Amino acid sequence: MLISVQWLREFVPYTGTVQELADRLTMQGLEVEAIIDPFESIAGIVVGHVLECADHPDSDHLHVCSVDVGGPEALQIVCGAPNVAKGQKVPVAPIGTTMPGGMQIKKGKLRGVASHGMICSERELGLSEDHEGIMVLPASLRPGQPLTEALGLEREVLEVSITPNRADCLSVLGIARETALGFGLPLTMPALNLVADADAGDATAVVRIEIADGELCPVYRARALSGVTIAKSPDWLRYRLIAIGQRPISNIVDVTNYILMELGQPLHAFDRGLLKGGVVRVAPAQDGMSITTLDGQERKLLGSDLLIWDAERPVALAGVMGGANSSVSDATSEVLLECAIFRPGTIRKTARRLALPSEASYRFERGVDQVASLFALERAAQLMAEVSGARVMRGIAVAEPKPWVTREHTFRIDRCNALLGLELTPEFCKTTLTGLGCGVDDADPANWRVTSPPHRLDLEREVDLFEECGRVHGLDRIPAVLPKISKSLDSVQLRDTEFGFLQSLKAWAVASGLREAVNYSFVGTDDLDRLHLPQEGRIMIANPLSEDQNVLRTEIAPGLLNNVRHNLSQGNASLRLFEIAKAFREDAQSDTGARENSRLGLLVHGARHGQEWPWEQGEADYLDMKGLVENLLAHLRLGPAAFVLEPEHPYLSPCVRVEVPGADGPVLAGRIGRVEPKIADAYHARKDVWLADLDADLLRSLHCATSPSFRNLPKFPPVRRDVTVICPATLNAEAVEAAIGELKPKNLESIALVAVYAPEDKAPDAAEATRNLSFRLTYRHAERTLVDKEVDKEHGKVLAGLPQKLPVRI
Repeated sequence: MLISVQWLREFVPYTGTVQELADRLTMQGLEVEAIIDPFESIAGIVVGHVLECADHPDSDHLHVCSVDVGGPEALQIVCGAPNVAKGQKVPVAPIGTTMPGGMQIKKGKLRGVASHGMICSERELGLSEDHEGIMVLPASLRPGQPLTEALGLEREVLEVSITPNRADCLSVLGIARETALGFGLPLTMPALNLVADADAGDATAVVRIEIADGELCPVYRARALSGVTIAKSPDWLRYRLIAIGQRPISNIVDVTNYILMELGQPLHAFDRGLLKGGVVRVAPAQDGMSITTLDGQERKLLGSDLLIWDAERPVALAGVMGGANSSVSDATSEVLLECAIFRPGTIRKTARRLALPSEASYRFERGVDQVASLFALERAAQLMAEVSGARVMRGIAVAEPKPWVTREHTFRIDRCNALLGLELTPEFCKTTLTGLGCGVDDADPANWRVTSPPHRLDLEREVDLFEECGRVHGLDRIPAVLPKISKSLDSVQLRDTEFGFLQSLKAWAVASGLREAVNYSFVGTDDLDRLHLPQEGRIMIANPLSEDQNVLRTEIAPGLLNNVRHNLSQGNASLRLFEIAKAFREDAQSDTGARENSRLGLLVHGARHGQEWPWEQGEADYLDMKGLVENLLAHLRLGPAAFVLEPEHPYLSPCVRVEVPGADGPVLAGRIGRVEPKIADAYHARKDVWLADLDADLLRSLHCATSPSFRNLPKFPPVRRDVTVICPATLNAEAVEAAIGELKPKNLESIALVAVYAPEDKAPDAAEATRNLSFRLTYRHAERTLVDKEVDKEHGKVLAGLPQKLPVRI
């Protein structure tokens, strides 16, 4: 958003420097990105006075001019413009000047006559497209005076970044309000001196306004003008628009753009002679119909698009762009000036779908002041009459099915100070709110009644008023003070909350060497389809930022797999990631229409350890992931878990169910598995990607149901015995551990699998394939030291009993 400081000063009597203004606006939340001189490219152009103008001796169209530019001697300049004449004041580019197009003026000769500069046209100066002759300046100007000063051109323009919630600042008036608020200055609105011509007729008699749906268009007003002469706008109007990046077109169109930038109210001028039936209707389009807009493009429409119609056809795409069939042209003599308010969401959808952004839609998408729209209409009609000689008909054609309703809020100053951490006085808060345009009733000192102004659509709640007070006070002036925290025994209750539990999960994951991934809740339908996830239960986003974020995730896997792709593209192939986030599924029984479930996702890929020595080398596999899950369950006191092979899964193969003990039997806590290679390849992974998806809500409920128990540390040393069994490759280690437990050897404290060896002479999936499993059995007595003889006796029972229970050899 470009704001002319000179234009701004017509609203507020600001006398400080531009840098001070930029700094203050930035501290108030309106970041000034740059201070621009829009006419820097013609800063070297000066006013010249043509003293003599003679024909070139060797040309039938060139002239040799003697031009006074305020120096000790007049310059001899050869000029080919047909309108150059003695006595004129003209813009001159002396030698050394760089023109807007990049051309540098040098001393030269034209057909043998020396030329020491150039007399410029408006197009050469970037002031218009007129190139039929040189630009002739007012006779009152002084030779040698810089052209920018002589014409009163804007030299200081602020480039302000406006956040989406501050639609009120998308105009000079909006920035002027903020300037007045920041520096305690009065705000002066432009004078309104509109005089309707009683003999020109009544606008309400020549046009009738009809609105099909007040929700889509709360108000529509129109003024009628007759006797319009379409011409080039006055210099002051053209130069001001050029300074803020607008291209002048014609006097009528330029006025609508001027009001748009001055007051933030989009307007549109119709050629009234092209409108049929004396009716203007605001109504939705019909599916499949089309309209040709001002840019000459035919636009296909949907039933959700809003149109402006006459009695027979659509004449404008409401809030976005006018139609070519009713546009103002050089032949226009009758104008209908439109001023309306449209529902922001409707305009945004249309502009985005048609890829048709405009200055008007940019403002309508964010919200326009409904009450001030009348003032904008009247000011525009006044300016049009001044610059085109038009006569303004009396009366305003209007339809307002949904009048503006003033919004009222409670304001508690004690709550404001508590939230901001400040000690703002009632006087400061009242002055600030009044300066914002709010109405303040402080009859009750503890509970003020505050009405927010119609131009501040973002002031919806009491806390918004608190933010305004803090913003005007200066967010940079709020002291950085650490909050006072008193720890008590009651604070341990935090651990029983959902937040406390999730924080403990994060602490466990970080301690386990995992790195946290934080992803958006939005993913693309392509991501879910790639994982073969069902269509049922998906929640589509009404206004997605992009097609890559058009649905809420139903599982945590898509985000983690996108993390894999991003890391691999950056050369990081050894990944150990975790994410704690919510998954969403459609649920008609929920108040929000969505069922949220906290999930814990774990992912490993690439080398098991990032460094070679002294760590064991190898690629991360199922055992790594299973070990992490077992460690987590032990940490939460939820073991022992059962790991059951699941025959089918949408994107994991193999897939293992993780079942933990529950009150009524085993409960599914999540799944572990390898992402199918074809799916992993889509994320650029050339090695196995192992993923665990656990239900964090379930883990919390089970964890909260457990009670910690304590036992004395062992006083006597353990005795350990190792045993290796040769068993079929299909026999899992848990079965062997269970069989040892059933033998009930005395003083057996624990069993641990310590090594696995699979002979390479046979394929692992062959029917006769075997593998060696080595277990370490730990024996310990609680009250004395065990001797080898009694340990050997019990261990012998194990060696003798295992082959009887299972198809194994010792």
